[in-house]
Amino acid sequence: MFFAVDIGNTNIVLAVHDGEKWAQTFRVYSDQAKTGDEYFVILDSLFTHAGVSKDNVERAAISSVVPNLSRSLQKNVQRLFDVNPLMINNTVKTGLREETIPQELGSDLLCNAAQAHYTHPGKAVMVCDFGTALTFTTVAGDGAVLGAAITPGLITAMRALFHGTAQLPQVELQIPKTVIGRNSEESIRAGIMYGYAGLVQNMIEKTEAEIGIRLHVIATGGLSRTIAPIIPRIDEVCPTQTVDGIKLISDLND
Repeated sequence: MFFAVDIGNTNIVLAVHDGEKWAQTFRVYSDQAKTGDEYFVILDSLFTHAGVSKDNVERAAISSVVPNLSRSLQKNVQRLFDVNPLMINNTVKTGLREETIPQELGSDLLCNAAQAHYTHPGKAVMVCDFGTALTFTTVAGDGAVLGAAITPGLITAMRALFHGTAQLPQVELQIPKTVIGRNSEESIRAGIMYGYAGLVQNMIEKTEAEIGIRLHVIATGGLSRTIAPIIPRIDEVCPTQTVDGIKLISDLND
């Protein structure tokens, strides 16, 4: 089995691939205050309760945008499974044109781009990742990484609104029935959901105008399924885009 670790700013996604599919997926809060031993207990407990044998894990890879957690998870993967995980960065094999990969491109965006090019060779592809940050990563049909754009994610924007105002509540994000809200919750949902839908649509169109090619657009991340129905230019939703990319890069470097 293969074990993928995607360390993000808000959550750590842990996924086990049995050779055919992602058999188990776990989500843990990214807490830099936790010690390595605490993460060991968490990982060990998750595998035990899921009934997954740690002895069956033969390979592992880690993508991280939180440097303070990278070493802790690396050591715990070694300790749990007795395997040395691949630490994904812009020096490993990705299937992309190496000379075009920006030095500061996050490993999560690198995984998104690698998987996008692998599944849609010859096409210009944009991956919209709805995470803590909303990111747009664009790769050309020949595997050249054209670049990325970053903006605060939907939940990040909602939390900033909640903490920065005296009377606005924190709400569950879902598509509202109207763009004109009649109370605070409806108004926040309308502003964030339809506002971000317009932002995404505009970023896709602006990118296409700049590169002169129509993009195939993939949505991934926590709220991708929720918001995709109101963004006409999204062609597909792939919740496993990043962990798929982690596995792909691990396979290429095996």
